[in-house]
Amino acid sequence: MSTSKHIDRLCAGGLALALLLTLLFVNGEALGLASASKAMGYEDRLFDTSRVHTVDIVMDGWEDFLATCENEEYSPCTAVIDGESFQSVGLRAKGNTSLSTVSALGSDRYSFKLEFDHYEAGKTCHGLDKLCLNNLIQDNTMMKDYLTYRLMAQFGAAAPLCSFVFLTVNGEDWGLYLAVEGVEEAFLQRNYGSGYGQLYKPDSMSFGGGRGNGREFDMDRLDFSQQFSPPEGPEDREGFQPPGNFGGEAPGFGGRGGQGGPGGGMGSDDVKLQYIDDSPDSYPNIFDSAKTEGADQARLIQALKALGQGEAASAVDVDAVLRYFVVHNYVVNGDSYTGSMVHNYYLYEEDGLLSMIPWDYNLAFGTFRGNDASGAVNDPIDSPLSVTGDGDRPMADWIFSREEYTALYHRYFAEFLETADPAALIDQARALIAPYVERDPTKFCTCEEFEAGVQALKTFCALRTESVAGQLAGTVPSTGEGQSADRAALVDASGLDLSEMGTMNQGGGPGGFGRPGGDRGAPDQGGAVPAFRPEGGRPDRDNPGQAREDPAPWLWLAASVLALAPLLLAARRFRRFGP
Repeated sequence: MSTSKHIDRLCAGGLALALLLTLLFVNGEALGLASASKAMGYEDRLFDTSRVHTVDIVMDGWEDFLATCENEEYSPCTAVIDGESFQSVGLRAKGNTSLSTVSALGSDRYSFKLEFDHYEAGKTCHGLDKLCLNNLIQDNTMMKDYLTYRLMAQFGAAAPLCSFVFLTVNGEDWGLYLAVEGVEEAFLQRNYGSGYGQLYKPDSMSFGGGRGNGREFDMDRLDFSQQFSPPEGPEDREGFQPPGNFGGEAPGFGGRGGQGGPGGGMGSDDVKLQYIDDSPDSYPNIFDSAKTEGADQARLIQALKALGQGEAASAVDVDAVLRYFVVHNYVVNGDSYTGSMVHNYYLYEEDGLLSMIPWDYNLAFGTFRGNDASGAVNDPIDSPLSVTGDGDRPMADWIFSREEYTALYHRYFAEFLETADPAALIDQARALIAPYVERDPTKFCTCEEFEAGVQALKTFCALRTESVAGQLAGTVPSTGEGQSADRAALVDASGLDLSEMGTMNQGGGPGGFGRPGGDRGAPDQGGAVPAFRPEGGRPDRDNPGQAREDPAPWLWLAASVLALAPLLLAARRFRRFGP
């Protein structure tokens, strides 16, 4: 009898535990237990990477809108996404160098941002508040951003979702774009749950665009040696390049707090995430670009201080930052925090720990730094790009400041090489988008250049994987100093032409100039745009912003009871028949 009582008590305790867990699931947020992430309705609807989605912009006065795109002002439109209409959506052009470059090229193929809640607070597209439409400029592969974000996500880094879309305007073909999840509230909820932390977009420069990027950068400080006019005819476009000296390391311009430091670059010290002092006024390019309200400025500054003092464990989310830098350093993006420009990232802070969110990789895979294929393929993973290890880039420097951190970073890199398959992603993307590239009337390259770019991208990834594997194994030097001393150990990249992928100085090509218009009747060569195929039933048009909810809390109770059922039956059998 005594044993039976123990069994009864055990079962009762198990049932009580199940009820407690259920209550926590039901009331977790009210008790201060925020979920690590939240499933959002737009994930599968908008970012299904197995197909090319459709976006039709319906707008009166489109020509007037194009004429003022460089002002980055919102205008109302109707966005028809995969056949589903969203009215009164804010639309504006977006970009930094790309915005002015598009104009200089005589093209209207701008990147755009759709802001669903611009005119109506709380309005979303199945939970999504912002959708970016990237024009794929300086990217003959059409997939440098896409590939990077996919690799980031697969390796567990917080990265924006993305998918290819074919854009039309008032029903007329406009071109193949990359749709990217805006890094704002919906992104934060999806990755960090309802109790997310603080988000910033540090930047101290703006090249004829870059809304919200802190202080306007003075273009006069750059030495452009040539004046030019946009090419007018096909014969003038051959070999045309917009002016600029960005093929290699950019000159060292600093902002508040310094002149760029030994690593060079244009970013100010606060954008480099250096600790300056305890005054929030010393960090204008961080705090003026806050994306969330109620920032704890003192807490972020304290994290920067700890980071600068080598106390990484109390300043950064070690796992998140390592995963970010592994992929980031693999794709060799000079137009970034680790490059000379020091921008193109989001800073996330939660409970005093910092991490980084990737952004803007159209000049990755070595294509920011001219045509130095060997330098890009063999970029040293322990001193990547402009990272010198002397405190100039503290968010990266800490990785190389202590052996245990470097060893952990190497283990993460080895894991990435073992699990990532860039070639498969490239092949899948090429098969998916090739018909749309042919159909695209405004693209910045020819179909032949697209195919060559894709092959060059595959070659780069294969050689980069070989080099990084050698660096991890010790057969290829992993620092710039080591590589300078032993050039013979480097992976041979002499057969790779980085310019085939599209570079900083290649804003477009023969296929990318001119206004999409009269010559819009380019033949559709097998690229029929798929019709809207809702997954799992008809979209909820009455409540388009409805996020996909987690399973009903009471399902947790049912599952718990079912899990306990065998134990209860066993107890009953024990009481009836004994041991």
